[in-house]
Amino acid sequence: MTVVGALAGGFAGTVVLTSVLRAATELHLTRIDLPFLLGTIVTGDRRRAKALGYLAHFLVGFAFALVYYALFAVLGRRDWWLGAVFGLAHGVISGTVLVNVALPLVHPRMGSELSDATTNALLEPPGFLARNYGPQTALAGLVSHVLYGVIVAVFVGGA
Repeated sequence: MTVVGALAGGFAGTVVLTSVLRAATELHLTRIDLPFLLGTIVTGDRRRAKALGYLAHFLVGFAFALVYYALFAVLGRRDWWLGAVFGLAHGVISGTVLVNVALPLVHPRMGSELSDATTNALLEPPGFLARNYGPQTALAGLVSHVLYGVIVAVFVGGA
């Protein structure tokens, strides 16, 4: 069980999480684009926002992998199913608290229930489990986060 393994798992898990969400978008199951949402926090330039958003998404993926690593260390186990449980909790927290409380507080280009056409908001707020981006967004988000958790656990040394 090593930090390097956790970081490698965070990278691989983020690739899979991002790919699952991108596939869900291409299959018209969701309209969510996490890198774009993250990137538009710092710039209104759409191309630059995508690039910065991917960078931010991977940095967040590394950070969460370290949190998972710490939880595995505290619990003294690193089973794949425990990674799946962490991933499910991560997905629920991300889809509720992070996108509905934290993101709108820091995102200067996100609309809210208080904004109107005169405020010129560029992005629709995600809503509960990001369902404003499509009814299947919650399922795609939860599945992708569970996969992330399993991958981090396997890289950390879980079997």
